[in-house]
Amino acid sequence: MAASTREEIVEVFTTLDAVVDRLCDLSFDVFTTPEFLRGMERLEKVTRRLRTPQHTLINHLKARATDEELGGKLPAALAERLRITKADAHRRIAEADDLGQRRALTGEPLPPQLAATAAAQRQGRIGDGHIKVIRDFIAHLPATVDVGTREAAEKDLAGKACDFRPDQVATYARELMALLHPDGDYTDEERARKRGLTLGPQQYDGMSRISGLITPELRAFLEALWAKLAAPGANNPADDKPVLDGAPDDDTVRRDTRSQPQRHHDAMITAIRELFASGELGTHNGLPVSIIVTTTLKDLEAGAGRARTAGGTRIPLPTLINWAATSHQLVELGSGGAGLQPCFSRRWQASLASHLSPEWVDSVVTCVRPAPLRGVA
Repeated sequence: MAASTREEIVEVFTTLDAVVDRLCDLSFDVFTTPEFLRGMERLEKVTRRLRTPQHTLINHLKARATDEELGGKLPAALAERLRITKADAHRRIAEADDLGQRRALTGEPLPPQLAATAAAQRQGRIGDGHIKVIRDFIAHLPATVDVGTREAAEKDLAGKACDFRPDQVATYARELMALLHPDGDYTDEERARKRGLTLGPQQYDGMSRISGLITPELRAFLEALWAKLAAPGANNPADDKPVLDGAPDDDTVRRDTRSQPQRHHDAMITAIRELFASGELGTHNGLPVSIIVTTTLKDLEAGAGRARTAGGTRIPLPTLINWAATSHQLVELGSGGAGLQPCFSRRWQASLASHLSPEWVDSVVTCVRPAPLRGVA
């Protein structure tokens, strides 16, 4: 590749800006459906190709820029200048290292480390998703795989990526890994070290993100559970009588508008509810394992406000009221009261009206051990 002059580079960037400005001003009203799709395809191709000069710029910065010039380390400088996260900056630097042009100590140019992948990206035939699959595959190849085999595998995956979606390439990559490394060095001890689930903080709407790595054992349990309770039409909370035993009929399946992730979520609720109801979890701090939720009578009567579990989770009042139908409730009286008094009624309104004077109530505590959905006592 011949050296470019500063004037040439500036001219190309200026032309690129002008062309993109014109593109953004187009209306596309005259296009037909095939032309819309072709236009999307061409834009995707151009977007992918623009990664190549980005890699070159990043590698020049990495090789030549000092911390003083950057105002800090390269990842932080990129994050600030491009207004991206530091994680994204680190990813771009790592990708540039694998896919960008390199130079030897003598100054002569060297091909990218993942040459076939870089060539496919330069042509716009593969995108970020494909590249992630290929880089993950190479990173997990053991050192015992020789250089020639490693390069052949990378070339094979890059070729597949030109014709298939990232998820399809990932499936092929797993099969290829099994062929190249059939016995594996993935011990139970290593899997046990990596295992873990993290429950993120509650967001403004009460939702929480869950992330982590699960063992093959837990994955197998989840597959079996979801095959039963997360099937279309099964265990649908919108049904008056959710189908748990047997296969749902066609009408039940048709009514089920949930996505697959939503069905997975509902299946987990049912499975954990059944486990709580079984009584097999024993005790915790001297009490049967339960969800302990506290709220006030004022919020309860309004059907809005705050309810919190012993662990600090915020629970919507409608959810708490639904739980109360099959829960044990205790009411803590205010000054002059008698401590925790049981409310034996199955419904909040009846229990509160028959056992308490509202002005005495300080808080309502619900000990949630729901009855199983099949009605087992």
